[in-house]
Amino acid sequence: MRAVGGRARVEAVKSIAIEGTGVNYNLGQDMKPEAATQQFEITGYKRQIDVEQGRQRVDQTRTPKFAYFQGPQPQTQVQVLDGDIAFNIGANGTPARVGTGLAERDRRTEYFHHPITALKAATAPSNVTTISNVRTVGNVRQADFAFRDRQWTMTIDAAGLPLSISTKSYNANLGDVVLTTTFADYQDTNGLKMPAKFTGKVDDFTTYEIVASQQSIDTALGDMAAPAAVLKPAPPAAPNVTAESVGKGVWFLAGQSHHSVLVEFDDHLMLIEAPQSEARTLAVIKKARDTVPKKPLTELVITHHHFDHTAGLRAAIAEGLTVITQTGNKAWVENMARRPHTLQPDLLAKNTSRLNVVTVDEEKEFRDRTNIVMLYHVAGNPHSGTMLMAYLPRDRVLVEVDAFSPGAQVNPYAANLLENIQKRNLRVDKIVPLHGAIAPFAELVKVSKGN
Repeated sequence: MRAVGGRARVEAVKSIAIEGTGVNYNLGQDMKPEAATQQFEITGYKRQIDVEQGRQRVDQTRTPKFAYFQGPQPQTQVQVLDGDIAFNIGANGTPARVGTGLAERDRRTEYFHHPITALKAATAPSNVTTISNVRTVGNVRQADFAFRDRQWTMTIDAAGLPLSISTKSYNANLGDVVLTTTFADYQDTNGLKMPAKFTGKVDDFTTYEIVASQQSIDTALGDMAAPAAVLKPAPPAAPNVTAESVGKGVWFLAGQSHHSVLVEFDDHLMLIEAPQSEARTLAVIKKARDTVPKKPLTELVITHHHFDHTAGLRAAIAEGLTVITQTGNKAWVENMARRPHTLQPDLLAKNTSRLNVVTVDEEKEFRDRTNIVMLYHVAGNPHSGTMLMAYLPRDRVLVEVDAFSPGAQVNPYAANLLENIQKRNLRVDKIVPLHGAIAPFAELVKVSKGN
């Protein structure tokens, strides 16, 4: 507290306003697992913290600096926290409560990932805040904070300036993680030393970097109170899975935004895609087994590593399915299977199962007397460098995702998909997308050529 301006000055802070620019990185959605090559440029960044009321609002505009499936246009985001209530404000001004408890918890964590909010919490009575395990680690000092139901570790340098705040957290894909915000470039602001550079990480992966161009203390803020429409959290919707036949022994398992495909072989079943969540994937697995009840479901094909398409990967492993993936994803799949999930144990944490991985380099055939599935690497795909598509020659069906989403306003990867189909001389009648509705091949050709 002395280093940033003194306890009395910290306790007197009523509000903080930060304006600046920066970048966001694409955790779990980059070209390859562990890659950090894709960036969103952040402009119009404004973070307002109402210290008295425990509220925060972040406004920013992010513009993709890479080929993005939603197009190159800027996207304005407004993220608000009022105590324990986290909500977003859409482009039309409509507020919406964030969808999951995990998202709300992380936003509450973000509020305390600032030197002033964290230190002010330390001034609360001992029955509200405790500080423990004060220790020296190399050239820095650390202490663990507990404020009501929230915990974090603060690291300070030899002069006492906060270097970082870290919090143990949970990620549905990654399991147990540490969220860290580092602080640098301290500047004098209204009698306080405030960091002008903020860097956020999930474990070792950098998620954002913000550089403040202007900061102020105790300026008037707008109303950040949660409106009545978001006071009550919406109950989670039960997964809805429908089954539609798209060929002999082939079913389209849809019902929501992310789909899967079931393929029947002579003595087993293959599932293509385990998306969105453990709950969604378990519902898809149940629908697959109900659709063909006399054959075991033994294989899962994951099209690519992106988190929204693999959030059910661990559930499928727990159910005993062999994972089939592009060669570049093998180490990543193995890592996902062994990551600890102790803070919120998932099905695999509760029911350890042996992992079996089959890899596909450029192509691999799965054939018996009942069916044939050809898996191909989608070479040169700008969305994922380790993408697979599935081709069923008997029915002339192509299963793909993200490369072409029928009905979408933009399809920046469609031309690449068409190129891969034509390069392999595949005879396709139907595109079965894992986003959107089934479409004739002619629609892909039309979109790819911009007609």
